[in-house]
Amino acid sequence: MSDIIARITLPASARRGEVIPVRVIVRHPMERGFDGPGLTPLPRKILHSLRVTYAGAEVFRMALSSGITANPYVEFTTIAVETGAMVFEWQEDGGAIFRREARLIVT
Repeated sequence: MSDIIARITLPASARRGEVIPVRVIVRHPMERGFDGPGLTPLPRKILHSLRVTYAGAEVFRMALSSGITANPYVEFTTIAVETGAMVFEWQEDGGAIFRREARLIVT
């Protein structure tokens, strides 16, 4: 597992049952496999999936492709059920897995 730069924004706390917004931006070049004008071949290196778990359950999953911009931004909502970590996991071409966590306190 390697490191990745990601900014995860969610409320620090929420009431049980409250719908909360989750915003994620990750710094990644999303290299498509070729250069622009000259179409020089480059090794393709993109994030191809994002999976988010919270309270032991998957709350969000997204497939990414080479058509998605560098530094992809994702926004979704989930329901606050218990205090705990929300785990974000990206998978990159070549098998690298990047994982980050954010904590939510439920009152």
